[in-house]
Amino acid sequence: MPERSRRRFLSTVPGALLALDLPLAHGATVVAVRVWPAREYTRVTLELDEPLRTSHFTVTDPPRVVVDIEGVDTDAALRDIVAKVQSNDPYIASVRVGQNRPKVTRLVFDLKAPVAPQVFTLPPIAAYRHRLVLDLHPVQPPDPLAQLIEQTRGTPAEAAGLLPPRAPASPGETRVAPMPSAPGPSRGAPVPAARAPVDDPIAGLIRDRDPPSAPRPPRPPEVARMITVAIDPGHGGEDPGAIGRYGTMEKDVVLAVAFRLRERINAEPNMRAFMTRDSDFFVPLATRVSKARAVQADLFVSLHADAFVLPHARGSSVFVLSDNTATSVGARWLASRENRADLIGGVNLPKRNREVASVLLDLSTTAQIKESKRLGAAILGELRSVGELHKAAVEQAAFAVLRAPDIPSILVETAFISNPDEERKLRNPRYQVQLADAIFTGIRRHFRRHPPGPRGQTA
Repeated sequence: MPERSRRRFLSTVPGALLALDLPLAHGATVVAVRVWPAREYTRVTLELDEPLRTSHFTVTDPPRVVVDIEGVDTDAALRDIVAKVQSNDPYIASVRVGQNRPKVTRLVFDLKAPVAPQVFTLPPIAAYRHRLVLDLHPVQPPDPLAQLIEQTRGTPAEAAGLLPPRAPASPGETRVAPMPSAPGPSRGAPVPAARAPVDDPIAGLIRDRDPPSAPRPPRPPEVARMITVAIDPGHGGEDPGAIGRYGTMEKDVVLAVAFRLRERINAEPNMRAFMTRDSDFFVPLATRVSKARAVQADLFVSLHADAFVLPHARGSSVFVLSDNTATSVGARWLASRENRADLIGGVNLPKRNREVASVLLDLSTTAQIKESKRLGAAILGELRSVGELHKAAVEQAAFAVLRAPDIPSILVETAFISNPDEERKLRNPRYQVQLADAIFTGIRRHFRRHPPGPRGQTA
């Protein structure tokens, strides 16, 4: 067959795939094709059984990204990428697949707008084999502050279809209040005293409303500003986190709990929540920290679901950063597992970005760790009312995601997803509500006792 005739592409039309009968080259086999669309960026992953060589280039009019893969057959598994691109993908309009030249397959991504692409390969790790990753980032990266405002004023997650319908209330269950259109108290909570109007619609006062007692020490000065809580649902996208016996993925249950926690926080008149991810996509560890710093968060709460090799391990735990060594072998093992998220999720850091991330993740302060311990203790005390604790005290280890030098940071292991009983609980919307309520109550109690200093100053 003349080479020119081999350069014809497979193309798509609405609802159909036009395939050409092309001779296949013998080479690597495509194991899986995955597409992760999100507002922040869209990721396309090809998983293969052998290492491969690629090249790519962009076209501006109309915008396209072209990727050539050497030694890959244009088979049904690779063509499956066409069907996996959703119509509501923020960046990809369509995909074409074809044999560009002998033993070279070409992917053409027709785009909805210009992007800043990153194409890189990843070696085998965990359950993955060799991966080719294409990240399509917007030319103008999303502004975390704009995202914070949107998340604060957005519709509740349930109304938007992001959470499953709420299970019927049981006696004694604490329900999540719907997020009001304007900041207001949560349902069932004591109505706070009237506040003086402020110019900033998201500003407010933090007040100590603990019951009076005698004798009482002088109250610290009130802080006339909003408290920002960064909620970090662990894992996401290519990184599922731990997976339970019944197939429950850690990334899914912690995102559900995060939505419920966001609702509780945003219902408070003097608090607002920012989520480092609000859908199923991967966020590098350093990016999670930098997002929290960009919105000047007053605290950082990373949500996870623990796993262990033995299925009987159970209970909730709270961890903070260690400035020395881990407080237990289990804490050190867990930190090592969580710190592998970048390797599993897949990060492409140019040299300059690696240096920036290294500086960020090497910073820590005694004040940050001290404040994190106080916050962790308050939340651990509330989690005790929800279920069993795995450890009765706050533990410490070298978690990369907790290394913001100026933000008190904790990591909450909600339960053991590797325990079949706790996996079932984590799937239950009622239990997710209880977890979110306990974490929120601990946060609120902490700030009543320890109001934050001026923004940007760690207590």
